[in-house]
Amino acid sequence: MGLIKRLQQYWTRLGVALFLFCLPLDGFAEVAKESGFDMPRDVSLDGHRITWLINITMVFLVILFVIMVIWMAVAIFKHDENHPAEYDHGDAGKQIAFALSVSTVIFLIVDGNLYVNAMIDLDEVFWNFSDVEENPDTVRIQVNAHQWAWDARYAGPDGEWNTQDDAITLNDIRIPVDKPILIQLTSSDVIHALNFPNMRVKADAVPGTVSPLWFQAVELGEFDIACAEHCGSFHYKMKGKLTVLSQEAYDAWLTEMSHQSALAYNPDDADAHWGWPWKKEQ
Repeated sequence: MGLIKRLQQYWTRLGVALFLFCLPLDGFAEVAKESGFDMPRDVSLDGHRITWLINITMVFLVILFVIMVIWMAVAIFKHDENHPAEYDHGDAGKQIAFALSVSTVIFLIVDGNLYVNAMIDLDEVFWNFSDVEENPDTVRIQVNAHQWAWDARYAGPDGEWNTQDDAITLNDIRIPVDKPILIQLTSSDVIHALNFPNMRVKADAVPGTVSPLWFQAVELGEFDIACAEHCGSFHYKMKGKLTVLSQEAYDAWLTEMSHQSALAYNPDDADAHWGWPWKKEQ
């Protein structure tokens, strides 16, 4: 009976260990609908940088998880009723040094990797607004966030902002493919966050502040616009559509929208004139 009881105990511990090991894998069992760890498909020029950071961080976390599960499994099988308990407060110098060493190594590998590569990406690409500003192919858009929608403004044929021929849209941003898109963003009420998941970029919309953000789409199609900041009870309604068009289709659309905006222009509608003189990035 003693042997049977011992085998039952070992099988129970083995089942617990396997359950703990396999539990998180359920989240990755289904075939990814988009790319990577079930992330939206990247259709931008530099989005692969963000995707790589997310994927490598997930790899590090999985490795750490496996190590911890193995550690727990060893403890389950090794420390049975025949193993005498050793009570320890864990405050010995050797134990403290070991804990600090392990924590430092993990921090440098995971957080250090994120910090160094993120700063390189920001400096070389995502915060490189001056080069984008000077690019003659850059498309400029002003976006005003409010509860609960996105207003977008394009300068009309006169090249000026906040004038009668500006093209104005609601929850609908259209851009040409393979051209840098520079957005200046603000909010008229609370903090929002303009998020283009398929472009791997987002930026906070802060009242009284104009924030820049840029990206370049490399595929035609329709993609989601989301708000990445909880902005009120109807936050979930702040959904929009980003449409990537050919240059010819974009030019035709912009011309038509500018014409329609000019026809609907009301000089007495102060709320509609939320645009601002374009702020050139230094």
